[in-house]
Amino acid sequence: MEFEIIAKCHTTHARVSRMTMTHGTTYLPTFMPVATQGAMKGLTSQQVEALGVTLILNNTYHLNLRPGTKVLDAAGGAHKFQGWRKNLLTDSGGFQMVSLSSFTKITEEGVLFASPYTGEPTMLTPEESIGIQHSIGADIIMQLDDVVHSLTTGPRVEEAMWRSIRWLDRCIAKHKSSGRTDRQNLFAIVQGGLSPDLRQKCLDEMVKRKDDLPGYAIGGLSGGEEKDIFWKIVKQCAEQLPEDRPRYCMGIGFAEDLLVCVALGVDMADCVFPTRTARFGVALTRDGPMNLRLDRHRTSFFPIDANCPCLTCSSGMSRAALHNLVTHETVAAHAITQHNLVFQASVMGGARDAIIEGRFPQYLKDFFQRYFADAAYPRWCVDALRSVNVDILEGIENPRIVEGKGAKWEYSNKIPKQKKP
Repeated sequence: MEFEIIAKCHTTHARVSRMTMTHGTTYLPTFMPVATQGAMKGLTSQQVEALGVTLILNNTYHLNLRPGTKVLDAAGGAHKFQGWRKNLLTDSGGFQMVSLSSFTKITEEGVLFASPYTGEPTMLTPEESIGIQHSIGADIIMQLDDVVHSLTTGPRVEEAMWRSIRWLDRCIAKHKSSGRTDRQNLFAIVQGGLSPDLRQKCLDEMVKRKDDLPGYAIGGLSGGEEKDIFWKIVKQCAEQLPEDRPRYCMGIGFAEDLLVCVALGVDMADCVFPTRTARFGVALTRDGPMNLRLDRHRTSFFPIDANCPCLTCSSGMSRAALHNLVTHETVAAHAITQHNLVFQASVMGGARDAIIEGRFPQYLKDFFQRYFADAAYPRWCVDALRSVNVDILEGIENPRIVEGKGAKWEYSNKIPKQKKP
């Protein structure tokens, strides 16, 4: 991996970087769409590439189950298997300790999973996780970490943090012995729950291993924790991770989360949010999420966003057409997925341009003032950005501020059930 910082924000911790790997160059900060099982739900690999996406995520645990390493080895890796020509990152399988907790048993050796498909037991060790990722052939591979839910408290959090460090050493040893360090880049994952003390201990240990780690991730968040704690943990980690390594915050996808994390010094993020929410008829816009199932869109003959360059909007496909099709015809999910991925890319691309041009603080103010124009500002966003010297409330008379997430999630409005004819 070649990693070069191109520009830094003069006010915040944001930066623009160039990350070059075997399958090309990705400019950071960036959002990674998630193709868990080697496929982006709703779009082909060729369609995703045509949107300008240069880095996506596959999941080690799921690809090991289906199609399995024998098929991946025969195909020549996941790039060829799924027809993806750009950069690829693989999650190690650690998150499945939380998402599939009823199917798992954790020991020092590894994680014993019962397949959610067949019930067959499989042991995922740090060495096995790295071996599977070698078969996948991802440009960035992640260590296997001991993951606990972000709301977990007590001694289990510290146990998981120290085990993640021990497992990192095993992952490093396995990866170094493979002869693949020139084309596959191992990232460590900082754990420690919501405890600044445990996070600090984990940071100290993992930074010691910098020579064997081309990059770092911040894990164990985005599980429902208070946002005021979330941003403080992200800031603590981003400030202390090596400046000459990319920083990846795992599992974030809301626009406000992305921009706050970029301001705090994060370079990469991923989430299923834009693709999953598209399947429920929700389009992402700079005015906030747009629930196309709501009746107000039934006679709206405008595109989702007239200024959006995606094919859904530029072709003139109307909100009314999407309203008519959404949740009934798969074409609607495809169309909205395409739009949502372009939206995510435009948010991050706009941030990159603003950082390079020295106007990132104003970009943040403009974005948040439009995004929350008719809604209350989340206090956590205000406080997080003030911590890096940006006041998004500057010049606004009598701003409304709300505790908690605070986003105007229009798609959470319940859709009245249709009466049976």
